[in-house]
Amino acid sequence: MQTRRTFLTVAAAGAGAALLGSPSRAAGGNPIKAIAFDVFTIFDASSLDDAVEAQFPGKGRAVAAVWKDKLFNYFFLRTIEKRYADGGQVASEALRYACTAKGLDPSPSAVKAMVDTFSHLKIWPDSTEALRRMHGAGLRLACLSNLTEAMLRSSSQGVGIAPLFEHYLSTDRVQAFKPDPRAYAMAESAFGLQRREVLFAATGGWDYTGSKAFGMETFWVNRSGSMPETLGIEPDGRGATLKELADYAIARTK
Repeated sequence: MQTRRTFLTVAAAGAGAALLGSPSRAAGGNPIKAIAFDVFTIFDASSLDDAVEAQFPGKGRAVAAVWKDKLFNYFFLRTIEKRYADGGQVASEALRYACTAKGLDPSPSAVKAMVDTFSHLKIWPDSTEALRRMHGAGLRLACLSNLTEAMLRSSSQGVGIAPLFEHYLSTDRVQAFKPDPRAYAMAESAFGLQRREVLFAATGGWDYTGSKAFGMETFWVNRSGSMPETLGIEPDGRGATLKELADYAIARTK
């Protein structure tokens, strides 16, 4: 079973993955007009490993693995408990847990430096060209993430893809983290489209099940080669790279 840790611990992206069915018949055949992206379909989560390694040499991967896992635990718990806090605060809380679990005591400045990585994420090598292809095909693009809008904008600006996005949809707008339906509904509202006209690009199994259950057509960018979830919900398409997403999405505009 795929875990939050597994999908963020990215293996080589070369493992091939086939589309599920024919794109022209997916979700009843309605044309896709826009795409909402989970941020880690575009950016490489190993950025966090590097950030921890810079502070604690030799311990980056081990601490970051706990950090990523606890981060999503806290996202889910805070939504269920109705105690929302922005992505920066939750990232800091999860990082402090991870450091304590590994016997480390980072200074406030070290915690800030590591959390600031979310504003300077490394981009996957295939992302820029694929995003330009989708944008050039007339598809409207948005990030839809549990991170803050400032984090999303900063990372996008840092790698030169900011002009391609029409919206940066942070769950701060609705005070509920994905996979709460209120999070996915932001795309409908921002684009002014019906949910069936918006394709959601998911990184994790929990995210493709959440967006699909909400009623959005969904493509799973499975860069980690993870197993699918066994919850009775399948993505409409799947692939290992954003190039495969672009092929699928552009075919679905017709």
